[in-house]
Amino acid sequence: MSTTGKMIAGLVLATLVVIGIFWAIDVTVTDEGALPSAEVDVDIDPGRLPEVDVDTVDVEVGTRQERVTVPDVRITLEEETITVPTIDIDPPDAEDGAASDR
Repeated sequence: MSTTGKMIAGLVLATLVVIGIFWAIDVTVTDEGALPSAEVDVDIDPGRLPEVDVDTVDVEVGTRQERVTVPDVRITLEEETITVPTIDIDPPDAEDGAASDR
């Protein structure tokens, strides 16, 4: 593979990773939280952080046999079976339709 081909493949892979990040995570805020409240005598209610449920995708990485053309020593092309990586992605279930908005 030429240097230009490797650069294009790397750019495509990086783009897919960035797109996958936005698709792969479903964040649901279950409690809005509250700001601290203060009285004049400096009694401060500390407030609380919001409760958040985060569901992420299940990713399975594996291999499979794939038939590809590879050069031999004489620079003629032959077909060989090689092992290539596979990825199986199961997105989180959308309980209230939040994921369908994407």
